[in-house]
Amino acid sequence: MSTSFDELPEISPAIKNKLIESGFTSLESISVAPVREIAEITGIGQQIIQKIVLTAREHLEINFKSAKEIWKRQQETLRITTGCSKLDTLLNGGIETRSLTEFFGEFATGKTQLAHQLCVTVQLPPEQGGINSNALYIDAEGTFRPDRIIQIGARFGLNEDVLDHVFFTRAYNSDHQQLIVEKSPQIIEKFNIKIIILDSIMTHLRAEFVGRGMLSDRQQKLNKLLHKLHQLAEIYNLAVYITNQVMSSPGVVFGDATVPTGGNIIGHSSTYRLYLRKSKANRRIARLIDSPCLPEGECLFIITENGIEDP
Repeated sequence: MSTSFDELPEISPAIKNKLIESGFTSLESISVAPVREIAEITGIGQQIIQKIVLTAREHLEINFKSAKEIWKRQQETLRITTGCSKLDTLLNGGIETRSLTEFFGEFATGKTQLAHQLCVTVQLPPEQGGINSNALYIDAEGTFRPDRIIQIGARFGLNEDVLDHVFFTRAYNSDHQQLIVEKSPQIIEKFNIKIIILDSIMTHLRAEFVGRGMLSDRQQKLNKLLHKLHQLAEIYNLAVYITNQVMSSPGVVFGDATVPTGGNIIGHSSTYRLYLRKSKANRRIARLIDSPCLPEGECLFIITENGIEDP
């Protein structure tokens, strides 16, 4: 649960409104954001923002803590079932909140299918692997299909009302994508959003920043986006699921030349990183290649009219 600005009566109503309109809806959201970033977005002077941030951090008691305190806080972490027991086992229970999970792979490997399925499974009760919550779907590729969510929902005993719990927006360029993420706290708090889905994170950046001369600008923008997603995941105890494209590495002679786009920035930012590739027929292979606490491993799953399932 986030802490309201009402806890700090010394902040004037006018400044509170500016902060909220700019996407900073709680003390937690401003306490973890850079002063310069808040000032640029809100138009409020840096000295004023500096005082507010310091006051918010003192109020929230953001300071040194013992490892045991951190461990106790981690017990609040939730997991959302993928709807596939083998994938859940690979991920130690499903998609984790307070984390950024990246699935990358070539087209038709199941990235978007899983994105649609997570819109359904997040709504399920805990006894079915869900967390009784809602989803925010940011579509950068134009692949969102409500009828697919209804189809998958039927597998879990849900009717077309499943769509009432999925909040959708289309990102038309990289600036718009960043703006959506920055403004999302308003909808997160209002509608109990517990998973943000971004499909796919590199689409607009690859199209708008072309050539080596623009690589630095692209990576800086990507880093800012990922940083904000991590902030949201931490503040609101929600999961972030992103899909990523791939490209062929010309320097690889033997083995798999497929590498994810985004370079080291996205590689370091992803808490969990999984590589999807095609197998025979409708079978797919998911390989966990990076995690702070889980071993590397892989599993098989299939894509059917019911969604992502065990083979």
